[in-house]
Amino acid sequence: MQIVRIDGIVPGRQATEVYETVIDFGRYVELVETVREIEIEPAAADGSVVSHWAVNFRNGILRWTELDEFDRDGLVSRFTQTAGDFETFAGEWRVSQEGDDVAVSFHAEFDFGVPTLASIIDPVAIRVLTESMKDILTGLFDGTVEFLPPRLPAGVR
Repeated sequence: MQIVRIDGIVPGRQATEVYETVIDFGRYVELVETVREIEIEPAAADGSVVSHWAVNFRNGILRWTELDEFDRDGLVSRFTQTAGDFETFAGEWRVSQEGDDVAVSFHAEFDFGVPTLASIIDPVAIRVLTESMKDILTGLFDGTVEFLPPRLPAGVR
């Protein structure tokens, strides 16, 4: 399982505003060329949505469908692939107020399920996902996001 984590600070904003901006997936296509298409189905009674993604990847297109669940009180959005090119793909966006600024975190775990190609595909996927998410945050917040250095998992030095 591969992990991508991005942490940043959005200065001078309110956490609820940042959260609502981050979960506006439909805007992502405008912000980065990597994201080719996102189709969002109407919300379910519980507020969750199903979204269909197409993203440029290597010399092709990576496609998946995910269930997006929103905890507006906790300022967390979770996604889980329900169909697509990954064997598994899941993660979350997490937002919190930090004084006058807002901390925003993207965390994803994925596995393509092809161990013989993992050494070739996984590094590309990590790079594309990291660059795309940073570009999206930069675009959503007019270039004001301060990205924090990567954090090591607990117990790793």
